[in-house]
Amino acid sequence: MAEKSRVLVIGGTGEIGKFIVKASAKSGRPTFALVRESTLSNPAKAEIIEGFKSLSVNLVHGDIYDQKSLLSAIKQVDVVISAVGRAQLEDQDRIVAAIKAAGNIKRFLPSEFGTDVDRVHAVEPAKTRYAVKAKIRRLVEAEGIPYTYVASNSFGSYYLSTLSQPEATAPPRDKVVILGDGNAKAVFNKEDDIGTYTIKAVDDPRTLDKILYIKPPANTYSMNELVSLWERKIGKTLERVYVPEEQVLKNIQEAAVPHNMILALFHSDFVKGDQTNFKIEPSFGVEATELYPDVKYMTVDQYLDQFV
Repeated sequence: MAEKSRVLVIGGTGEIGKFIVKASAKSGRPTFALVRESTLSNPAKAEIIEGFKSLSVNLVHGDIYDQKSLLSAIKQVDVVISAVGRAQLEDQDRIVAAIKAAGNIKRFLPSEFGTDVDRVHAVEPAKTRYAVKAKIRRLVEAEGIPYTYVASNSFGSYYLSTLSQPEATAPPRDKVVILGDGNAKAVFNKEDDIGTYTIKAVDDPRTLDKILYIKPPANTYSMNELVSLWERKIGKTLERVYVPEEQVLKNIQEAAVPHNMILALFHSDFVKGDQTNFKIEPSFGVEATELYPDVKYMTVDQYLDQFV
C-alpha cells in the first residue's frame, strides 16, 4: 500500500471517536484530533487526552462552529472522519462545506457508526435521527466528495453489557425482556474492533464510495440466541418476557425522553431486524471481515465472558 493517509478525527474524545483515534495512531498513520478548548479543560476528558498524547496524536484546536479553525485542520490531512455526537449530526454540513472549500480530501467518513440509515424501518423518534444521517449522506454525494459510510451496527459496551435491558447495569440473571418474537438478528461489535475496521478502510480502494458493513458472522445473534448463550455461561435459565410489536409501539409513544429513543432504536434492531434483513450488494456495500480476514475481532461469546 502507498504512503498512509493523514487522518483527522472530529469528535475524537467521544463514545466511538476515541477508539478510532487510537486505531489510527496504532496503525502508524499521522493522526490528528480536532479538540475544543473546553475539552482540554474538562476533567472527564483528561485521561482520553493524555492517552492521545502518549500515542503521539496531533491535537488541533478548533471546532465545527469555527470555520477558520476547521478549514485549517482539514488542510493538514488527507482523510476526515467525523465521530460527532447526536446533537451535532445535522451540523456536519459545516464539515462538508469545509472539505469542499479545502479541496484536498481523499475520503470523508461522516458520523454514522450504527445501523445503515438507508435501510432502516424505524419509527419516531429514531426515524428522524436516521433521516438526519441520510441527509448528510445525500449532501456528501451531491458535493462529489469521496466517501465511506461505516455501518458498525451495535456497540458491545451498550448492548451486550446489559443484554439490551435499558435499566440494567449488568446482564440479567433472573428475568429478561425480549421485544417482538426474539428471532430478528442483530450484530454486536466491540468498539475497539469498530475503530480497527474503520481505519483499515480509509485507504482501501475497495471501500471508496461504499458502505462498510461490520457484520462478523460470529457476532450476529437474535435475542433468543443471545439469551441462550448467556444462560449456558451462567448455568441458569432466565424467565423470558416477550413484548409483542403492537405493545412495543405503544410503549414508545408513551415513554419519556430519552427512553422513547432507546425503545425506538431497539424496535428497529430487534423487532424489524434492520441490521440483517437485507443482502449486501457489491453495488453499494462491502463487509469488513471479508475484506480484512487478518483482523482478530472479539466475538460475542468472548465478550460475555467478562460478566460471568
